[in-house]
Amino acid sequence: MTVNEIKEKYRITGDYHTHTVYSRVGPYLHGKGRIIDNVRAASEKGLSEIAITDHGPSDFYGLDPKRIPEMRADIEEAMKAYPDVKVYLGVEADIVDSANGLDVAPEDFKDYDFVNAGYHYVPNCNMMGNFASFHVPVSEKAKEKLRADNTARIVRALTNNKIKILTHPGDKAFIDEEVVAAACEKSGTLVEINARHRHPNAADLRIYAAHDVKFIISSDAHKPENVGRYAESLALAFEAGITPDRIVNIEERKDG
Repeated sequence: MTVNEIKEKYRITGDYHTHTVYSRVGPYLHGKGRIIDNVRAASEKGLSEIAITDHGPSDFYGLDPKRIPEMRADIEEAMKAYPDVKVYLGVEADIVDSANGLDVAPEDFKDYDFVNAGYHYVPNCNMMGNFASFHVPVSEKAKEKLRADNTARIVRALTNNKIKILTHPGDKAFIDEEVVAAACEKSGTLVEINARHRHPNAADLRIYAAHDVKFIISSDAHKPENVGRYAESLALAFEAGITPDRIVNIEERKDG
């Protein structure tokens, strides 16, 4: 099925991984649009729900927790302007070497509607080793050590927290997909098919599909125009043998 055929037959109902100008460092904006810009894009594309999930506080572009009330106010304003879209405030926490495995502490979960989590190049997460392993030749011994450590940290994060979505697993960190898939199955965590990153690819997704897990397609939009991007990711899911009933935010078009 081509991407155009997918767009004609299927639609995405909600996008639960998007970034805004609250992902920033000083004047440098990692996310390019305001909350209302992402919500407007969701409305124009017929989505019924969207989540604002800027980066966790340890990230180079991490949100400032002191600005959460401001984010809540922006969300209320956006929902008044676009009442057809339900807006959630989430966070894309970083998987790090902390007590609960995240850069968002358990007592801070109450600040968000839900927490996603993924690997990024941040301190306290094998940052230099993970970055190097994707950009320069690394020995198999070093790679396997990284894989074991990265995998253990994901399992700890999934075990110790209620995480909604494991974002782009396998991107920015070598992992043992079999072990991570089993942990997602046990914890009930959604496995993300990410529209922006190289992983998980079709081979990765076949491993997850062999386990009793559900999937979710996310745009990981850093610009409003990319909110709701899904067709290429759904094509990737089909390539991996994943049927639409296993993807929680995909449905057939009623006029398709």
